Amino acid sequence: MYKNLKLSVFLVLILILSACSNATKPNVNLNNKKFDKEDIYILTALRMEQIGLYDEASKLFNELYEKSDKKEYLYRSLKNDLTANENNKLIKKVDTLMLNDSQNIKLMRFKIFALIKLNKIEEAKLLSITLVKKTKNIDDYLLLSGIYIKNKEFDTALKYLESAYVKDYNEKILDKMSIVLYVNLKRKKDAIAQLESHSMIHGCSKLICARLIGFYSNDNNVDGLLSTYLRYYKVNASKEVAKKIVQIYGYKKDYLALMDFLESSKSDNELLFKLYVQLKNYKKAYPLAYKLYKKNGDIHFLGQSAIFEYESTKNKNDKSMQKSVVEKLDDVIEVSRDNIYLNYLGYILIDHDIDIKKGMKYIKETLLKDPDSSYYLDSLAWGYYKLGKCKKAKQIMSRVSKMKGSNNPEILKHIKIIRNCKKNKNKEIK
Repeated sequence: MYKNLKLSVFLVLILILSACSNATKPNVNLNNKKFDKEDIYILTALRMEQIGLYDEASKLFNELYEKSDKKEYLYRSLKNDLTANENNKLIKKVDTLMLNDSQNIKLMRFKIFALIKLNKIEEAKLLSITLVKKTKNIDDYLLLSGIYIKNKEFDTALKYLESAYVKDYNEKILDKMSIVLYVNLKRKKDAIAQLESHSMIHGCSKLICARLIGFYSNDNNVDGLLSTYLRYYKVNASKEVAKKIVQIYGYKKDYLALMDFLESSKSDNELLFKLYVQLKNYKKAYPLAYKLYKKNGDIHFLGQSAIFEYESTKNKNDKSMQKSVVEKLDDVIEVSRDNIYLNYLGYILIDHDIDIKKGMKYIKETLLKDPDSSYYLDSLAWGYYKLGKCKKAKQIMSRVSKMKGSNNPEILKHIKIIRNCKKNKNKEIK
């Protein structure tokens, strides 16, 4: 009595709320209603599902079925019975219904699920075999194989899965097959071979690649992992997949292959730039650095573009190249007075007689911050040499020759030249 009263109150509340709200109703053809207030019953049943009253929802959907004879209500009622763990009740209901509808495969499936939940495996198995023979449906094959697996009959489970797979090479079936082979039957090579064969013929989908990745990872097979990720990237060019590929190439220290991948995928240009620098491929490094500068405005990329443009050019006396490099470095030092850019610009201005005094001014600025740098002192000495100030150049190089870094080929070359320097009055500065 109390339950009926509670249900009546609930129905009234739903009726009031449905009139006052804009909540979306299920697709109900109001012109095709079998009885009055059918839509209100539906809303009430759905609300009961929402708040977890599955038993009450089942009763309401069953009432809807009895009043309307619409099978969708019956199936919704049975679904709620399963959720509520009313398995015996469901089986009894299905058995009664199947007296007049023995070929209803949906009812058979509901009964199988209930039997499994009641751990009546043999009964579930027999009914499942009947179902598979009727439907040849992929999901029914999976259901039957799951029962055999639960019963630890792995070879039989595999037999049914293989029978289903050869029908249309369904990847869900293959995935289940591979798990049985790899985990249950310990036939790891066979599991991987099946997946690889499917992948080569039908492509490496997310499901198949994920399973291969799991198996290869478990076996510590780095080459297998790399091969799988590379195939997967062709169908899913995501940052996550690219990152995994980069990590594996890095682990293998296969930098040339990594460079090829980064060039083709364009997945990480900053890493590609670092790789170019590491491999001393300055000809590719400098335009990429300029591209990165244009993209994110980082002035250091412009500076590195200038440096590597100069380093990559065989003919250092190329006036066009010198102009490009100097212009870039001029822009850089307006923003960043970093010693590396000041020294580089200063040395180019000095070495190519572009503006020796201006170059020396930049070098002196670097020495204010790092007075004991053999490289900056060498640049300054070279400036004095270019101006004919042999005594000053020799004094600085005498100091440099005793410092760390003095074995640098460029510094050794300057030491030799400056040692033979003779005063040139025409280059003397006042």
